[in-house]
Amino acid sequence: MGYYLTTAIAYPNGAIHIGHAYEYIAADTIARFKRLDNHEVFFATGTDEHGLKMLQAANKLGITPKQLADDNAANFRDTQLALGSTFDRFIRTTDEDHYEASKAIWRRLEEAGDIYLDTYAGWYSVRDEAFYTQDETEVVDGVRLSTETRTEVTWTEEESYFFRLSKYQDKLLELYKNHPEFIGPDSRRNEVASFVASGLKDLSVSRTTFDWGVPVPGNEKHVMYVWIDALTNYLTAAGFPDDQERLEKWWPADVHIIGKDIIRFHSVYWPAFLMSAGIELPGRVHAHGFLFNAGEKMSKSVGNVVDPIALVDAFGLDTLRFFLFREFSYGNDGSYTKDSIITRKNSDLANEYGNLAQRSLSMIAKNCEAQVPQPGELTEDDETLLALARAVPETARRHVDTQALHLYVEACWKVLTEANRYFSAQEPWKLKKTDPDRMATVLWVTIEVVRIISILIQPVMPDSASKILDLLGVEEGAGEAGAKVLPTATDNGAGAEAMAPVTVGAGVGVAAGAAIAGAGIAPAAAESAESGVSAAEVDPRSFAAIDFPLEPGTPLPKPQPVFPKFVEETE
Repeated sequence: MGYYLTTAIAYPNGAIHIGHAYEYIAADTIARFKRLDNHEVFFATGTDEHGLKMLQAANKLGITPKQLADDNAANFRDTQLALGSTFDRFIRTTDEDHYEASKAIWRRLEEAGDIYLDTYAGWYSVRDEAFYTQDETEVVDGVRLSTETRTEVTWTEEESYFFRLSKYQDKLLELYKNHPEFIGPDSRRNEVASFVASGLKDLSVSRTTFDWGVPVPGNEKHVMYVWIDALTNYLTAAGFPDDQERLEKWWPADVHIIGKDIIRFHSVYWPAFLMSAGIELPGRVHAHGFLFNAGEKMSKSVGNVVDPIALVDAFGLDTLRFFLFREFSYGNDGSYTKDSIITRKNSDLANEYGNLAQRSLSMIAKNCEAQVPQPGELTEDDETLLALARAVPETARRHVDTQALHLYVEACWKVLTEANRYFSAQEPWKLKKTDPDRMATVLWVTIEVVRIISILIQPVMPDSASKILDLLGVEEGAGEAGAKVLPTATDNGAGAEAMAPVTVGAGVGVAAGAAIAGAGIAPAAAESAESGVSAAEVDPRSFAAIDFPLEPGTPLPKPQPVFPKFVEETE
């Protein structure tokens, strides 16, 4: 098995916005992290191209829904690439293999006795692609709206196939109780469990009033209601139903990354469909919050919808990627302004990270012959800082596995904060006159900590972290900042454990600085005592390489600023 994650597939009936980017960058960050941690990763994303609102949008433009889907799907795909997304499959629900997968799961639901024909009458939201009961709507200024989503609903009556969702109420509640990790964050699980406990009604799963969708097997006057069609994309990408070898490798998905507005569909309908079809459930559904522009929800009518590429052009891609997980608690709603982005860029990136690297490397260039300095015996302060840095990988893994990306970034920045304090307290600029050997040790400890954090932060800021690693003389390796699966990755999804165990505590790092330095042995050439793995066997920018410190004497390029401060242009 490998590590399989997905985003929700987007409706390509309009332009991409910062909310889409938030989800795509989050999923890409997780994918890159897992690849650098020696997992074989499959990352799927795409577009949901069927349904009434796609048909209506196309009609307004005087084109076919397929033409609209083709144009906008290309835009979504290209924008994801511009955001640094390293997806392995961009799936479209108009893809031929997806039609076959949707029909296959429909037949399984039918064979389980969970599909029946009846007539539906109720309130329908085109925007939400969802039906609502009378109690779930209210009239505001003469317009009936969904109470939950505030979208307009219209009364709809038509023949429809239904799925016996009510049959799975108890099984779903049992799932949430026995596997609380299935839904994240915890607040979302509580909301979903409360909804299910209040009573489930059978679900309309086909439409006859339009024909833009996957035809129902055996009755093609019906097309599948969008959620059976849309949710099945996760199985399609994994090889369902015909590629059994691929399916066994990638399914069940490890995590679906989605927005909170579609949590009900993913954590109620989807597991119920899979239970009925006899297919194993995904490991986790994680729903992130919304982003607000200066406290206001983004909407076309207000005119405050933000194009993520405009933010990239203004501040840089890595700045945007970093900001999204440094500024907000991933999973909760967040509000941002241009000033908040500038503050993070100038404070956290330019000052705490970039300036630390620049100051230490500039001193090395002037005072250590532009080579990684030879450390002497480590003091308690040195060992404490190195131990703090070497403890971050386990912390980061734990946070990434629960999609707490803000805590992962915070753990890295806590170390950078301590490294800046250490550098200021040790005053290496004074030591160069009074104790050059101690100066060399302080500089080595500082850049070693910068190396560790730069390796760990690659998934968030692939380009910038790579530049820092270049300046530290770290070879490129094959991972391309997590864009590619490492050659050492195995297909069992075991991550770092797929290789011999790698120690992430203080022991190896401290020994490298003290005992190894004392013996005159280059740290990077040493073997990890516990794992038996040599530096030559690991990718130099992978997480496994954290165990192998910088080698004294390594030539370093001329220091260059990586995070220049943002200064607004004035007329």
